[in-house]
Amino acid sequence: FSLRQRVGQLGRTCEEQGVAGPLSHVQDVGQKLLQSLMGPYGPLSVSYNGKPCILFKAKRLAIRYRNHTFIDLTERVFNPIKYSAIGFISHRLSLRFGDVEDLRGLVIRLQMSNTFYEAAGQNWFTLDSVHIQYNWTQEATFNASEVYAPATSSYHCQHVSSLHKYDTLLVPSSHTDTSANWHITFTDFQIQAFNVQSEKFASASDCATFLTPAILMGLVTSLILLLVLAYALHMVVHLKHIDRYEEHKATVYFPRSPEAELPDKNSISKCFTSLQTQKHRNSSPQSDQ
Repeated sequence: FSLRQRVGQLGRTCEEQGVAGPLSHVQDVGQKLLQSLMGPYGPLSVSYNGKPCILFKAKRLAIRYRNHTFIDLTERVFNPIKYSAIGFISHRLSLRFGDVEDLRGLVIRLQMSNTFYEAAGQNWFTLDSVHIQYNWTQEATFNASEVYAPATSSYHCQHVSSLHKYDTLLVPSSHTDTSANWHITFTDFQIQAFNVQSEKFASASDCATFLTPAILMGLVTSLILLLVLAYALHMVVHLKHIDRYEEHKATVYFPRSPEAELPDKNSISKCFTSLQTQKHRNSSPQSDQ
């Protein structure tokens, strides 16, 4: 049944049993839940002692078991207030859908925690896990550690899903249990679990899916290649500059002093002595004859 049909059925039951007064309240609650899910209305609010503690919104919520068709839960009735746990460190949001097709007692729980990080100097909240409980005792669990934001902000993402085409922010906790057989997708997902000041979300920290790990690795690799290319170009230009300098370098000439150009007296005497000795040798054979 749709939400309007469930609210109408509950109202007729109250009238038949002679319950006075609660009907308008039930209709108001149903209308608020319907507005929270169906149109551009405020988020679903979970309060504790009259103070809002959790804000949640999604345009579409769908689940699928194995290769069956997706079950759209957007218009289903759920009551997260009665069965939601509120604590200073961790919050748990329980979305109770009752019996949906062949599933009995369907409940989807979102487990969140608030942790202080010294490096960041502030608290961050994390969607630790998402649980699908069905048939009262069976459960599928998804890890959601990539869904996080500063505790003073809300978290928003176009798709929070276990499907690969949506970056798989929800990862089955184990491939040995039933978690791997389930798929769940939140569309236009937004949540704030801590430091809720009013019925409106704080500024959103978007998932920014354009900065996926693969894209980041590609950017880092491109930066490294760019640095290597720049260094290689610098070395080539430097070598060309050195070659050009060698080609245009002039021969260095050191002029000699006038004293250095005059013949040395010792060298002249040695030369004269050598000539005399040679002349004497040439004249000796003629005298013998």
